[in-house]
Amino acid sequence: MALLRRIGGPAEQKEQAGVRPAAPGIPAEEARARMAPLPQERNAFDEIKKRVQERLLSELDPRLDLSRTAEVRQQVQEVFNTILETEKVVLSRAERLRLFEAIAAEILGYGPIEPLLRDDTITEVMVNGPKQVYIERGGKLYKTDVTFENDDHVMRIIDRIVSPIGRRVDESSPYVDARLPDGSRVNIVIPPISLIGPVITIRKFARDPFTVDDLIRFGTFTPEIAKFLESCVKARLNIIVSGGTGSGKTTTLNVLSSFIPNDERIVTIENAAELQLHQEHVVTLESRPPNIEGKGEITIRDLVINSLRMRPERIIVGECRGGEALDMLQAMNTGHDGSLTTLHSNSPRDTLARLETMVLMAGMELPVRAIREQIASAVNLIVHQARLRDGSRKIVSITEVQGMEGDVIVLQDIFLFEQTGVKDGKIVGEFKATGVRPKFIEKFEALGIYLPPQIFGYTMERFR
Repeated sequence: MALLRRIGGPAEQKEQAGVRPAAPGIPAEEARARMAPLPQERNAFDEIKKRVQERLLSELDPRLDLSRTAEVRQQVQEVFNTILETEKVVLSRAERLRLFEAIAAEILGYGPIEPLLRDDTITEVMVNGPKQVYIERGGKLYKTDVTFENDDHVMRIIDRIVSPIGRRVDESSPYVDARLPDGSRVNIVIPPISLIGPVITIRKFARDPFTVDDLIRFGTFTPEIAKFLESCVKARLNIIVSGGTGSGKTTTLNVLSSFIPNDERIVTIENAAELQLHQEHVVTLESRPPNIEGKGEITIRDLVINSLRMRPERIIVGECRGGEALDMLQAMNTGHDGSLTTLHSNSPRDTLARLETMVLMAGMELPVRAIREQIASAVNLIVHQARLRDGSRKIVSITEVQGMEGDVIVLQDIFLFEQTGVKDGKIVGEFKATGVRPKFIEKFEALGIYLPPQIFGYTMERFR
């Protein structure tokens, strides 16, 4: 992207430059650097920023290779310092840092939202047009002081997000899924679909992916449940992680994937690559939207079908949303054990209903009983996750698919989360085993995996 186009013309330079940090534990110097100008300071700050940025734009070489970030940043820093000295602009150290970072973000980063993306306490960033930017922190939404100048300013940042990955968004295709280089998921909607201006929703992916120990510390599940889930993955059970939007399904899927042995060939299939697996033998496939001529689309279903020819030992589908569910079930039923995927649902029973619906979306006129038999034969375990009222994310049930009885798929809960109350705004509860020994426990024992009976709620008195 040309430098001039990247940061816009002089009339489009003015913007707000940060957000007041709301989380404790941020070092004082960093907090001052992030602090947005107070209302009475903003006009002066914006005027200085506009003047410095206009001169910086005129003095930088427009042919700069912006992909060489470190070199460009150093050159911008040198020109920036020279401009402040020649214009005799007097700023405190914190103000100087804030001004430079705001300008550098316009050239190298994502403009006004760059500080939000760098803040590890923020999990989501939501741009509702140029004048409203919200964040999620600790499971709660907060409005920030960050703004864009106008719709064109937001569109420049959108272009910066989608261009490197070959995506596009315009009036003929006014919405798109994308991702940032760090794996963060991005959804973009622009007018005419959006009536409030361009909308950007960024679900940040941790730079250091959460581990099983992290989820135990967060209270997502217990060490006993973690050991059980690890055994399920190693025993090559077919697992569906279900839940609502923002419930943490992808994070849990990533943790489950980490249990796959290092010597297995893994094929991951996603709309926007988010999974971060550390095994050596991982093939990552990503769907592709049609081009401007309406050709070249590669769907998740296409990739699932193709993956069967790639000698996979594990197939991981980031999310089943449509007809690919049929191909996923067939893969599970034809020797590709140990497959993992996620889907949206409100309960384990709803998960099965959605699977039935998605299989019908494949265009195959199959009887309902045949579909249910496919599901009962393919799926071994449903891990259902929820985002609770206090913003916490927990696995609320782990359910075994036991088979068919008549025309009904039989489910049996193995673990449940039971809420016992609310304390200081936080939901209090405990994970409980139902006392049921799953039928697939024989697969564990065949691999030499033996779990203590206490994990399933058995007591020593029961064996006396």
